[in-house]
Amino acid sequence: MAVVPSSRLGKIEFYESHLAAWAANAEAIGLTPAQVLALQTLVMTARGSWLDAETARESSKASTLNFHTNTDNMAHIGSALLSNIRSFAETSGDANVYALAQIPAPSTPAPVGPPGQPYELGIGLSQTGAVSLTWKCDNPSGASGTVYEIQRRIGSESFRFLEIAGERAFEDGGIPAGSTGIVYQITAIRGKTRGPAAQFLVNFGTGSSSGVTVSDVSDGDMRIAA
Repeated sequence: MAVVPSSRLGKIEFYESHLAAWAANAEAIGLTPAQVLALQTLVMTARGSWLDAETARESSKASTLNFHTNTDNMAHIGSALLSNIRSFAETSGDANVYALAQIPAPSTPAPVGPPGQPYELGIGLSQTGAVSLTWKCDNPSGASGTVYEIQRRIGSESFRFLEIAGERAFEDGGIPAGSTGIVYQITAIRGKTRGPAAQFLVNFGTGSSSGVTVSDVSDGDMRIAA
């Protein structure tokens, strides 16, 4: 077990606590008064250096805190002034404001592309005979507010508007009895912009025990989705 602590401050404190006994019993413990005095001088010097270092550390902490506070205040006011400059440039319509302020003019955002085309129609059939539709649609990054227009055509009749859905799902509970084939047309819409419409053919068959079932689904390209 070490007699003297490993830390620098611990070493100072160790020798400070032993100097009086060593000075009083120098010859009895194999030391000379001169040796003890020399050590005492070094201990006092070390303690003084530690106090100086502590003072510097506290001063550094205070200086760092002061630096952070001042730069935060500066950034807050500076940000407000930049907002004022940009607002003035926008309301005045004078693009030269940015040049005079030596800051870049805001870049013109790239236009968001039209909505995507729905694909991969999923079909579910409830016990009441209602058909639930789900689909996928890849819309442009950053686009929001996309809704889906659902139309239905039975047989040779014209497409009939059913609903505007806010999500990629819809339940059709108004299918006429005896219908065997239905074409659903789904179009993604954002504001006044319409994406390409997708048509899905849903054929119904009659099972011996389960009643009406969905036999197959195909999209506008006549790919069968089983």
